[in-house]
Amino acid sequence: MTDIRHFLDLDKMSAETLSDILDLGSVEKAGKAPFGDKPLAGKTLALIFEKPSTRTRVSFEVGMRQLGGDVVTLDAESSQIGRGESIADTARVLSRFVDAIMIRTTDESKLLELAQYATVPVINGLTDQSHPCQIMADLMTIKEHKGRLDGLKFAWVGDGNNVSTSFIHAAPKFGFALDLACPVGYRPNQGLIETANAEGGKVRLTDMDSALDGADVIVTDCWVSMGDKDADARMEALTPYQINASTMAKAKPDAIFMHCLPAHRNEEVTDEVIDGPQSVVFDEAENRLHAQKGVLLYCFNGLPS
Repeated sequence: MTDIRHFLDLDKMSAETLSDILDLGSVEKAGKAPFGDKPLAGKTLALIFEKPSTRTRVSFEVGMRQLGGDVVTLDAESSQIGRGESIADTARVLSRFVDAIMIRTTDESKLLELAQYATVPVINGLTDQSHPCQIMADLMTIKEHKGRLDGLKFAWVGDGNNVSTSFIHAAPKFGFALDLACPVGYRPNQGLIETANAEGGKVRLTDMDSALDGADVIVTDCWVSMGDKDADARMEALTPYQINASTMAKAKPDAIFMHCLPAHRNEEVTDEVIDGPQSVVFDEAENRLHAQKGVLLYCFNGLPS
């Protein structure tokens, strides 16, 4: 089937489609229901978790049910995925049972294989390489607080991880400048930056002071993530990149602070910042629900004409 609407990575989708998905989520959040009440009644979403989750699991389960559908949740321990069944066979089987599949996994190749063999939409709930659903929620939050995305300056500070990769993918789509301040050994792939800039992006690796100077949005993430085996080295390299009152003061006075959570408080960010007046982290967390409802409506129903 060639007309399946997957949601795999932001760089694989047009700017217009991504903006329309964000608008769908915002309209749903406002209670306007562009596809009517309970548009996904009779539809079932399979959620596959090879990595633990709080926000992804709850937001997809609640979002699907608010739209009238149902969910089936699988993890490695309770399914044949953890016992050696191939991703391709899992895709073929689940496609006979459900109407869409969300996967939160490790290597991107698993996501791509699932999409290759599934005959229903596949949604990227996270891989080690990217986290597009998180960025859609982040962009919704920024737009709510700043009124726009185009022309803003974002500062990513810390580990150049999968979330930073999806910000790089988003930059040329939405017209914001992105400065990344990351220590040597923890920087995003230079090829990603070059590709984004070739598509009209304004993305650069720079030092922390330059990244923060004039920033409208400051974003960080935890330094030690699921599966990282180099915790001591990470802590040593990333400690100078902590977001605290002093570093926040280098940005614009009305800059907002973001973190996808869970946070390791007083490591990558201090309590005074994450609990302070510039923090929008809990708006950001809530918007996982609304942005993903936009993704679900797109994958199932397309976009309103």
